[in-house]
Amino acid sequence: MAEAYIIDAVRTPRGVGKVGKGALAHMHPQHLAATVLSALAERNKLDTATVDDIIWGTSSQRGAQGADMGRMAALDAGFDIKASGVTLDRFCGSGITTVSLAAAQIMSGMEDCVIAGGCEMMSYTAATADPKSPPTMDVGNLRLRAKHPQSQQGVCADAIATLEGIDREALDRLAVVSQQRAARAIAEGRFDKSVVPVYNVDGTLALDHEEFPRPQTTMESLAGLKTVFNMYMDIPVDDQGNTYGNMVTRVYPQLEGKVNHVHHAGNSSGVVDGAAAILVTSEAYAKKHGLKPRARIVATANMGDCPTLMLNAPVAAAKKVLEKAGLKTTDIDVYEINEAFSVVAEKFIRDLDLDREKVNINGGAMALGHPIGATGSILIGTALDELERSGGRYGLVTMCAAGGMAPAIIIERLGD
Repeated sequence: MAEAYIIDAVRTPRGVGKVGKGALAHMHPQHLAATVLSALAERNKLDTATVDDIIWGTSSQRGAQGADMGRMAALDAGFDIKASGVTLDRFCGSGITTVSLAAAQIMSGMEDCVIAGGCEMMSYTAATADPKSPPTMDVGNLRLRAKHPQSQQGVCADAIATLEGIDREALDRLAVVSQQRAARAIAEGRFDKSVVPVYNVDGTLALDHEEFPRPQTTMESLAGLKTVFNMYMDIPVDDQGNTYGNMVTRVYPQLEGKVNHVHHAGNSSGVVDGAAAILVTSEAYAKKHGLKPRARIVATANMGDCPTLMLNAPVAAAKKVLEKAGLKTTDIDVYEINEAFSVVAEKFIRDLDLDREKVNINGGAMALGHPIGATGSILIGTALDELERSGGRYGLVTMCAAGGMAPAIIIERLGD
């Protein structure tokens, strides 16, 4: 089987995902996606007529974020019309899945040059949401709800913390570490290789730096924040009497009246806008076009878990992809586990007994934000940059996804 190589990875800085506040929130989502596609093509002197496909991730595919953003953004970026595109949705896991599918196409010999990535403007998603209709994963499918009730994700995070006996102090401590590491990474220019500036249509600069981090965060400041998801427990989701709270307690009755609410704005992922793109090619394509591979895609995996708790699949996904790669947890030099909520990363570290210095080395979504469909691709690029900076060999990237899923991928740094 052929190898799949990562040639380059780029991303935008992440802007605050709120209309009127975020520096990117006024833009069309396709413009943000086109920014990274253009940068990838320019940096690698890419003949876009030779791009076999663009596999793109966007979770909220409606309105301006609908209509196959992968194809529309490529056209907007000035790509040759021969470069096709498709857009998929695995919720938060979309940006890993796009890279995994790109690798599969190349390893199978079906294609030689694929761009994978994603874009999510959470400012747009929030601004266009129906405030009168509480969002649910089953979008009103009561038959599915009866089989697998799926609550609001923050409620699930608090439920997991309660079941696991993980307290707020531990979760806040991890949030502070995330902010500190992100601040260090920014100060030392660790993101500079991958981050490209975003410009407005008139050519003026929109954003060239991370907008979300709060480096002044301390345990004391987090202690002053009110928990959020206790307020969701009694919100009705249908006319059958179901609430976000009892969608969990139906499956886990031991949690009735006992959920310990520990998550708040400071130890949950930030709401942001962002995009990322990764160039994946075969060895033959790289040689023909004078491209130097930066990494090899070693293995990919997908795993499902309890859809009611929703956020627990990353541990199983990591074990599965390690087995596929023939590696042990100690062989991995860089772990990126998305900080959708602090409990996700904390449980991941505890369950796999990981060295904390290898996990989210440059901060995570609690400090930098989580643009749903783009995050997986962002984290793969971040892992690669850190492997090159530190001289490590293997990086593992995984994340929870709604519906109780987790994709995972292992990459190997190449060269000196």
